[in-house]
Amino acid sequence: MRRRRKRTRFLAAGAITAIAAVVGTGFAVQSSVADENARIAVMTALASSGAGHDEQLELNAERLRARAEQASESAVSGASVVIAAAHGKTDATDLSASVASLSHVTLLAPERIFELVDVTTTETANVHASTTEVDRLAAEQAAVAQASAEAASAEAAAEAAAEAEAADAVPAAPARPSAPADPNAAQQIARQLMANQYGWGDDQFGCLVSLWDKESGWNVNAYNASSGATGIPQALPGNKMASAGADWQTNPATQISWGLGYIASRYSTPCDAWDKSEASGWY
Repeated sequence: MRRRRKRTRFLAAGAITAIAAVVGTGFAVQSSVADENARIAVMTALASSGAGHDEQLELNAERLRARAEQASESAVSGASVVIAAAHGKTDATDLSASVASLSHVTLLAPERIFELVDVTTTETANVHASTTEVDRLAAEQAAVAQASAEAASAEAAAEAAAEAEAADAVPAAPARPSAPADPNAAQQIARQLMANQYGWGDDQFGCLVSLWDKESGWNVNAYNASSGATGIPQALPGNKMASAGADWQTNPATQISWGLGYIASRYSTPCDAWDKSEASGWY
């Protein structure tokens, strides 16, 4: 009877030592404070209970396993969320493998479960940190792109405002006389518009006649097939002249009005435009 009692005490002490070693293995890997406290609580309860009987040892082992399986379930749940968030952003291969290793916890010893839980927890933290960094960089790039788009939009708005202001500054075109399509009549229209709108005299008119003789022969239907230049002033493209009137394709007065505005804004006077054409072959 005495020998049996000694043997039971020896087994109890051995079991306590074994369970302490199991939990100690889990502590060797970084884990959460909650898991550490839980394992300490299990060991403390086991040691303080006296554990003098095989039945008590078996009950404590079941509690330890339940704690291990609960820790596994929590670790897998958290890792799954992180894996889903990492898709397409960072490599979660190691974390997925760690989660897979916990898929059959019923076949694993509690100490092995705790080890795998600690590894999974560490991998979860690593993948989460990597995903967070990817998200941060993406947010920065999006902010830069948005700022660039806003700056481009503001610049375009400023240019549009400047163009509108310039358009408003152009004096309203006076009533134009009817203009036949022959060049002589077109030149008379040009002379009238030059004097009325820009105050240019016959000296500038002579330059204009020479310039547009060279460009189009004062033909309202002139078209340069190689460049696409159109009309009396050879606008490129021709639809630019729509700013002077919807009938720009057929009305010489509309084409001349646009051409004079172009010369005034680009060269100041017809003679300056003529000098440029003489120097380079175009104006």
